[in-house]
Amino acid sequence: MMKTRIGIRREDINKWERRVPLIPSHVRELMRENPVEVWMQPSSLRVFPDDDFRREGARVEEDLSSCSIVLGVKEIPPEFFRPGKIYAFFSHTVKGQPHNMPMLKRLIELGATLFDYEKIVDERGRRLVFFGRQAGWAGMIDTLWTLGRRLEGEGIRTPFSHIRQMIHYASLVEAKEAVQKAGWEIYRKGFPQSLAPCVFGFMGYGHVSQGAQEIFDLLPLEEIRPEDLASFVAGRAHSANRVYKAVYREEHLVEPRSASAAFVLQDYYQQPEKYRTVFEDHLPHLTAVVNGIYWSPKYPRFVTKAFLQRLFAGPESPRLRVIGDISCDVDGAIESTVKATNPDHPVFVYDTILGREVEGVMGHGPAVMSVYNLPAEIPLESSIFFSQTLKPFAAQLATADFSGDFASFRLPQPLKNSLILYKGEFTPPFQYMKAFVS
Repeated sequence: MMKTRIGIRREDINKWERRVPLIPSHVRELMRENPVEVWMQPSSLRVFPDDDFRREGARVEEDLSSCSIVLGVKEIPPEFFRPGKIYAFFSHTVKGQPHNMPMLKRLIELGATLFDYEKIVDERGRRLVFFGRQAGWAGMIDTLWTLGRRLEGEGIRTPFSHIRQMIHYASLVEAKEAVQKAGWEIYRKGFPQSLAPCVFGFMGYGHVSQGAQEIFDLLPLEEIRPEDLASFVAGRAHSANRVYKAVYREEHLVEPRSASAAFVLQDYYQQPEKYRTVFEDHLPHLTAVVNGIYWSPKYPRFVTKAFLQRLFAGPESPRLRVIGDISCDVDGAIESTVKATNPDHPVFVYDTILGREVEGVMGHGPAVMSVYNLPAEIPLESSIFFSQTLKPFAAQLATADFSGDFASFRLPQPLKNSLILYKGEFTPPFQYMKAFVS
């Protein structure tokens, strides 16, 4: 029986990207259980050395042109693609992201097939292959680090001053220990009274938010209901020896435009134009915002540039110092996220006077942490988790029959949900994307 040859491309979006879609032990299992060969592009950066894959039976080759299926993690340069091949990776194209349209056009020109991991979902729309929790872990640590640096710039040293950026820890375990140490210092020494209460607002409650809260919950904390936040901050019941969190669900973020209407979750999903943001009413009471929510252009923005301009226009500096935009939708839910950053330069200030970004953590506006590929800051833990979720779908890809047309194409539904292009043509769920490349 002829074996399907799967190639695994090395990641090269930046020097911090060390993840791999399948780890060595899962490569061995995939080849043992299916008629598959695995070829790896060599990489000096990958978290697992080339020899680890060789020992498990993979072949390490620069040229993957003989592989019918190629797996990656992040976007692939257009010049890498070959006619008629099958590719699976995070394409970041389904919202019409402009910087990835040349890549999508090239796949169409070559008659290639594209699967996007983001769209591997079950019957309820829940993602089955993801880095969400890992993004939350790294994003929360980087947000705490950002707040520490911002306060230091104001001449205020806090326990967050000791926290480093995630890439400078050897492991997630070491980073968690640093957060716990900061928590113990908060408990014993507290914050200056001018910072109390130190409140973090978490947007969303999915995998990203759960990961971020897992880190935050290592600190001495108390949870506040969003509807109680304003009165809590104005009162005297808070302490300088703990931190506070408020978790925002959809009903806390928006309200119906009609005063006579009630919030209905499914109605909001189906007709978001009937709703407007109310999250901005909470911003004056928050020290930091942590965004982990899924957003697309049909939904209202939750933080606008115009509101931030009003917030920072007063005679006194507002409480809000930091926005940790883990979701990192440029010009999206957080309008002040005007660009994606990388681990080399992870933070900028959205200057509300200049109306643009300013490098660093200090300026007339919030410091915005918007690292594009946060899970890359914990490459080992991220790769192991992701590989475990991807392996069964890789086997389904390897054994699928791609010889026919789309109407006769048989594939398990979660994987078929992620099929954006089939032989260079948009599949039915993704016909709307034609407008992006026309």
